[in-house]
Amino acid sequence: MTNNFLKATKNISNMLEDVLIKFPIKKIIDNLLLDGAQVFLVGGAVRDMILGHQLKDLDIEIHRLSVKQVEHILQRYGNVDLVGKSFGVFRICGLDVDWSLPRIDESGRKPTVHIDPSMDIEVALRRRDLTMNAMAIDFEKNELIDPFDGIQDMQDKILRTPDVNFFVEDPLRFFRVMQFIGRFKMFPDKELNNVCKSMDFSKVSCERIEQEFEKLLLKGEKPSLAIEWLNLIGRLKDVLPELADLIGIEQGKKTHPEGDAYEHVKQVLDVAAKFLYRSRKEKQVLMYTALAHDLGKKPTFSKEGGKIKFIGHEIKGIPLAKKMLKRITKNKGLIEKVSVLIRHHLRPADFVRNGAKDVAYKRLAYKLSISGLNMKILAKLSRADVLGRAQNPEECKKLRAPEVAEFLRRANRALVLHKPEEPILKGRDLLDVMEPGPELGRLLKKAYELQIEKGIKDKEKLKKNVLILIHS
Repeated sequence: MTNNFLKATKNISNMLEDVLIKFPIKKIIDNLLLDGAQVFLVGGAVRDMILGHQLKDLDIEIHRLSVKQVEHILQRYGNVDLVGKSFGVFRICGLDVDWSLPRIDESGRKPTVHIDPSMDIEVALRRRDLTMNAMAIDFEKNELIDPFDGIQDMQDKILRTPDVNFFVEDPLRFFRVMQFIGRFKMFPDKELNNVCKSMDFSKVSCERIEQEFEKLLLKGEKPSLAIEWLNLIGRLKDVLPELADLIGIEQGKKTHPEGDAYEHVKQVLDVAAKFLYRSRKEKQVLMYTALAHDLGKKPTFSKEGGKIKFIGHEIKGIPLAKKMLKRITKNKGLIEKVSVLIRHHLRPADFVRNGAKDVAYKRLAYKLSISGLNMKILAKLSRADVLGRAQNPEECKKLRAPEVAEFLRRANRALVLHKPEEPILKGRDLLDVMEPGPELGRLLKKAYELQIEKGIKDKEKLKKNVLILIHS
């Protein structure tokens, strides 16, 4: 065991003390213990503590008390959310803490739940998905409970299940394995791989799959590892068939030394995962776009005189991206943003190479703004696309994207880097010549086009041009 892991296991008391400072729950735990409960910190919180990750929420498991007893105690400390009462799960409003009782979930999409307060902690941990999540810390004894060698598995970068019979009862665990691979760069052992090869997850809802993809794409250190794992066990065609279709799609060696279109997408994903983002939503949009941006390369592949082309792949890829993303997310707004970025993902390089004028930048900024996007996020996608072309990790560090930098400079010069040019003519400016309605809306749109195309800055001049259109 490495020194870091040894240090973690020897400092459980200090680690718990830090937890109780961040989460003001000591009085609640003391009350539970005083009433005869055994209280454990369980699951991902224990794992993340040992890894040195910041904790955002806690899972606390309470043994030896009934549901009513636990509910009665928790109600002393705030309003208790009873949504999970039938599952033995409570939340106190204002605290990111799940208080649960040990339970047995029968298999199926809507499993029957049996709460068993007398269950031994090791029995409860055996029912968890992976050994690294099957650890607990006893609040009374300040002791780590690790019956399935989860710490050793974390050190060895191995994903292993405490009990394969329990693992297969919940098919969502297939997708949990997927996202853990990308997040922690850990890999399933032979037994777990064999289970996942034949696991039936066809009845897992899109909403639950979406949660796991969100964790992979938003928290993954190297999400391509998860994608490649799906491929290696023969399940990529079951999860992301449109992406699987890119395997073997040849690319020009000069512009794409990394290999086929599938390899390129994986590299773009990993590059995008390392960028800094202003918000969770910005990263969400870019990561999903990185996953889907080149799906059109299969239907547009052509090779003439040894030269490979993908003419129009940015357009052909949009319906394929929508089809793929609809299986893993219900977020229609997200899918729309991804579609718009895919449509325009070649524009930064094209604009710079072709010497596009300011008016072209203004038009593009406006088109992006309709879907709540801007030139900066498009440039970020273009940068990931350029940097995702390395033959090896060391080469990736040396790659630059000068055309993207120039695109940003010119967009800034055109004053549309962050948002489109503001329309100088508003609806109220035309009410003296036209009634409110659809026709007024169409005229304002035409006025904005004139403003951009002719570079008109004077409101009266623009209005005069618009009036000519009305009377022509």
